[in-house]
Amino acid sequence: MTEEPERPASYREPQQARSAATLARVLRAAEEIASADGLEEMTIAGVAQRAGVSVGTIYRRFEDKEQLITALTERMLERREEYVAERLRTAEPSLSGVMDAYAHALLQSFADSSRLFPELLRTRGSRSLDRGARTITELHRLLLEAAAPYTGQIRRSRPGQALDTAARAVLGACFHNSVRPDPATGEEARRRYADELADMAIAYLLTPDRRHTAGT
Repeated sequence: MTEEPERPASYREPQQARSAATLARVLRAAEEIASADGLEEMTIAGVAQRAGVSVGTIYRRFEDKEQLITALTERMLERREEYVAERLRTAEPSLSGVMDAYAHALLQSFADSSRLFPELLRTRGSRSLDRGARTITELHRLLLEAAAPYTGQIRRSRPGQALDTAARAVLGACFHNSVRPDPATGEEARRRYADELADMAIAYLLTPDRRHTAGT
């Protein structure tokens, strides 16, 4: 008998604006504590105190700390999707403009709570990994959509495949920067690194293939 896939623990979604504002305050407090002290040090009581709500208020929304962490993971990933989408919407209308916006947006989004984000995906098991995979899929879709009007500028023999490769390379480099012991930190260092990633991606996309299969 095969095991059923692990499903994310659900929690009570707010139905009113006041409840939504309270939830946002609770999640912001949880993120601040977890970013500063780590997930293991984060407690329901500590989150309640920082958010300015009662412990009972949190338990009416979440059954336990794990559900709170699930909601925190969801919030952080949604925020990354929204941020990248907005940066791509306002990108310079060209292939280089889109890739530049993508690299800068990804690097900045990973730098946001950089200590906490990898820990959430690394320690929370398959549920967080599955949610993280959905975000990666969405970020990839956003790039393809933004770059679609400019794929004619790509000089590789398979433009779609080349754009996929460039997107994966930039995403992987940005994630790697967030988990390495010596990341590019500070606004200036991140800007330079994002510029280099965008330049690398554009150089690849605008360079014809070096090798061709015989007969093609």
